Amino acid sequence: MQFKVSSLKEIDWSRYIVYIAFVVVFLFLSVWLGGRGFLSVNNVLNIARQTSMITIMAVAMTFVIGAAQIDLSIGSIVALSSLVCALILRSTNNIILALIASIAAGLLVGAIDGLLVTKLGIPAFLATLGMMGIIRGIGMWITNMAAIVITNETFNFVFGVGNIGGWFPVLLIWTILFVVFGVILLNKTPFGKKTLATGGNEIAARFTGINTNRIKLITFVMSGSFAAFAGILYAGRMQAGRYTFGEGDEMSTIAAVILGGTSMAGGTGFVIGTLIGSLLMGMINNGLILGGLSVSQQTIVRGVIIILAVALSNVTRKKAN
Repeated sequence: MQFKVSSLKEIDWSRYIVYIAFVVVFLFLSVWLGGRGFLSVNNVLNIARQTSMITIMAVAMTFVIGAAQIDLSIGSIVALSSLVCALILRSTNNIILALIASIAAGLLVGAIDGLLVTKLGIPAFLATLGMMGIIRGIGMWITNMAAIVITNETFNFVFGVGNIGGWFPVLLIWTILFVVFGVILLNKTPFGKKTLATGGNEIAARFTGINTNRIKLITFVMSGSFAAFAGILYAGRMQAGRYTFGEGDEMSTIAAVILGGTSMAGGTGFVIGTLIGSLLMGMINNGLILGGLSVSQQTIVRGVIIILAVALSNVTRKKAN
């Protein structure tokens, strides 16, 4: 019996907080909103659609935070990517060119973020905060704050509003692909191990031969590229590009990662936990809307839930240590 008790104490419960919270919130919303369509297939698929872009960005953010960094520029990259995509489709109607240019834009911003951090020594928070404003401003400038409509039906279907078999969202397929890629990259490759080693103890990682600056640079490039793809999905879903896309997404993305069990201090990372954290955020947003709460009330409730969840995660992590 003593062995069982000690074994339970040794479990890192912070890793499982998000799963427990997901079940509790799901049961609560099911009882509260069961008669308002919360449990309907259409609503469940709608939650999956709404969280697709956040989940994809959160997969990359798991690596960034796992390396003890942070990226606040992803929301503005989403906007820039959607605009680049829309502008190219409007002028050439070439989907491949639009995809390449959009992802290249995100990759470039991510590389700049990484170089500011690794070469100039600027803290990631400040570097990416500055880039967030610059990129958002560029998006407003090049479009004069106007939306760019996308009329290419093939693009909109494949990257946004399409449903396979008439009911299964294409956006969910993209989400699954990115999550699977993230799980394999983090858990099965040397890069994933080096990323967590960099975040856990950068000095020790350097002594083992890890090029920590290179690892951090790659995580920022990865974050920018994934955010750019999320911008493409925004463009397809909304059938337009707009400078307002992605506003506030950086906070939702970071919250999903932290709720999923990744430590803000770095050294840990759980892509599946990140997925559940993203779905939890989407489920809460959906439930609050169905519950008839005002926008201001929804904002308050989301903030409270995030604080409580992160606080509980920190408490359990300290106890485990």
